Amino acid sequence: QVQLVESGGGSVRAGGSLRLSCEVSGYSITNRCMAWYRQAPGQEREGVASISPGSTIIEYLDSVKARFTVSRDNAKRTVDLLMENLKPEDTAMYFCAAAVGNFRSCLRPHDIADWGKGTQVTAAS
Repeated sequence: QVQLVESGGGSVRAGGSLRLSCEVSGYSITNRCMAWYRQAPGQEREGVASISPGSTIIEYLDSVKARFTVSRDNAKRTVDLLMENLKPEDTAMYFCAAAVGNFRSCLRPHDIADWGKGTQVTAAS
């Protein structure tokens, strides 16, 4: 019933930009912390950006601060991740995630109730 569908992934040169979008269906996201995670081959899934229900609390993985921007539109049930100045180390599968509840932060996999299937991002030097 609940679906999170990512789009916008692709391949870019280092220094380029991509905008990822997540469309949620099946429930309202109004009261859920939302997040983007990523996972590279052979590595653990890590939280990239977290945004609280009212967009008042936003957290980023240290390595993407000042380069990535997360936003949400609760009415549209969408969560976007603007990625700028992409680096090769950003290459990974990126997943949209909805938290169990209205947490201020949801960058731990334990916080997540529902996951998207992912979209691949590749940044080549």
